[in-house]
Amino acid sequence: VSAGWRTAAPGLSGSIASLTKTNTTENQVEALKREREGFHFNVLLSSVSVKQVAFSASLLAAGSGTVGPFNTHTPLVFRRVVSNIGNAYNPHTGFFIAPVRGAYHFEFYIGAHGHAAHPTGAVLIKNGEHIFIAYEHQNSHYGSSANGVTLLLEVGDVVFLRQWVNSRIFDNENHHSTFSGHLLFTM
Repeated sequence: VSAGWRTAAPGLSGSIASLTKTNTTENQVEALKREREGFHFNVLLSSVSVKQVAFSASLLAAGSGTVGPFNTHTPLVFRRVVSNIGNAYNPHTGFFIAPVRGAYHFEFYIGAHGHAAHPTGAVLIKNGEHIFIAYEHQNSHYGSSANGVTLLLEVGDVVFLRQWVNSRIFDNENHHSTFSGHLLFTM
């Protein structure tokens, strides 16, 4: 085939390009289908094999300190993991990701030294939605707040704590600020 085929059949060039794009798109669709099937298979495997899920962690890995204040809501990462059965809690991101559909119970405790301008507060977030808050504001001395909730979670739902804007949270070797959760039962 000579280089002059483009001038002899100008519409053929567009047809070849269109065919190449179609093949590429079909290949991408097939790859996505295979990836989705693999995901569903992995979800099925995890829902069959995961029977126990529980974690408990405190805010600081070691030492004593205050986190915040920040001028925006900030995700909290609880670094000292006491237990992480099922490995659903990530101590690098602070995210709990549900490995199986079921009812889960979460509790969180936050502590702070009193401050006139800065309260202590944390919000439990499920998939970006504000669920419950623990909030305390006193001018002096130590204060704490806590809350808990039972949630129906689907596989892959994300739960984490977000520090309330302009607040401070205290933790030390006594582990005043904690985040815990466990699977009650599968559904």
